Amino acid sequence: MFLLTASTCSYQNVLDHLQLTKANETFTMSRPVKDHTNKTVLYLEMIVYAILDVKETDQTFIAYVWIYMEWGNDYALWNKDDFCGISEIIVPTEVLWKPDLTIEEMVEKDKAPPSPFLKIHSNGSIEFRNDQIVISACRMHVYKFPFDIQKCNITFKSYLYAEHELEIDVERDSSVISKWSREIMATEFEWVFVNMSVTSSTVNHYGYNQTVVVYTITMKRKSALYVGNFLLPVLFFLCLDFASLLMPTGGGEKISFKITVLLAVTVMQLILIEIIPVTASRIPVIVIYCIGVFALMLLGFLETIFLNYLMEKDSSSLESKKESVKLQIIKASSIASTCDEMTDQTPSMCKGGSSSQLTELFLAVEKVSDELGEMKKAFLEKESEEKKDGYWTGVAKKIDKIFSILYVLSAILFLAVVFSVWLSKSDSSE
Repeated sequence: MFLLTASTCSYQNVLDHLQLTKANETFTMSRPVKDHTNKTVLYLEMIVYAILDVKETDQTFIAYVWIYMEWGNDYALWNKDDFCGISEIIVPTEVLWKPDLTIEEMVEKDKAPPSPFLKIHSNGSIEFRNDQIVISACRMHVYKFPFDIQKCNITFKSYLYAEHELEIDVERDSSVISKWSREIMATEFEWVFVNMSVTSSTVNHYGYNQTVVVYTITMKRKSALYVGNFLLPVLFFLCLDFASLLMPTGGGEKISFKITVLLAVTVMQLILIEIIPVTASRIPVIVIYCIGVFALMLLGFLETIFLNYLMEKDSSSLESKKESVKLQIIKASSIASTCDEMTDQTPSMCKGGSSSQLTELFLAVEKVSDELGEMKKAFLEKESEEKKDGYWTGVAKKIDKIFSILYVLSAILFLAVVFSVWLSKSDSSE
């Protein structure tokens, strides 16, 4: 009795009983049913172990998943009591038929080797577990980037088997599979796993119906890094532009400062181009945010140039008047000096002249002296008026005051609208 028990208590005895060898192609050539009208029911489960990467520019989703499959085999049956209670054995995957499942969204072949073994239970059920890196296509909705929520699908279906031959059954309780994934999640990269749902449906492919199972993974981006490295710097540049409103308008320092800030925002926009995919059908809010800030700063820059132009008109007018007054003073001074010389020479020159000519000469000198005094007085008045604002300078200062108020109010309103759209919870499709 001991020898009999020993001879039937090994895994090889079970394999011999099943006639399961690599040379026996009976188990691998066709679907393992004794009646072809019976369908093979495949139980499928998928759990997300890690979110490795989400590439917005490539529109791809990379995840490490655990896949569990179980199906029946009518030829893999034995009574465990006849083999010392052996209820299951583990064999290489190539000795048994396996469902030809594929992932529709797969864009790159999995480089990780598949699981080399599967488990056979005494009741004929086959259990197969496989860890897989899924690189799948996923359309990214970046309208609210970096406060966006992405949903990526992983769709399982058979290559060739129709629904009446292979039916896929799943765990339909989304809360259960979400809890499992959340408990075993190893890493999420820059994303937070929200939940995972599963749907099963029948679709018509190439003229026959097939069961299709879709796992939808919902994840939320960790936005703190983008806020600190991108959004806040752009906002700080706008605040610097606000501060430039306090700078004097007449000089070139204000224009130089505004050009520097505009170039800084341009650099931030170049960085943004590398992040946002070009396939987005709607302009993302972050692009509107950058363009709006740039437009506001550009408008302030143009306003500064216009005010400098108005003030330059006043300066040109004052300079021309000053030159005119100087020329008149120089002319009057030359006349006065001539008259003074004539006065000095009058006694010698006018010895034989009449007293009336001498009187006219003195009157002429007195008149020139009076005109010279008036010109000097006028010149001094012009010099004092230069310290006061000219007409165009006054207009420029009024325009600057009104523009500064409207500029700040417009910027605050723009930022309020942008951030309200950004942080709204309503989903936006592209």
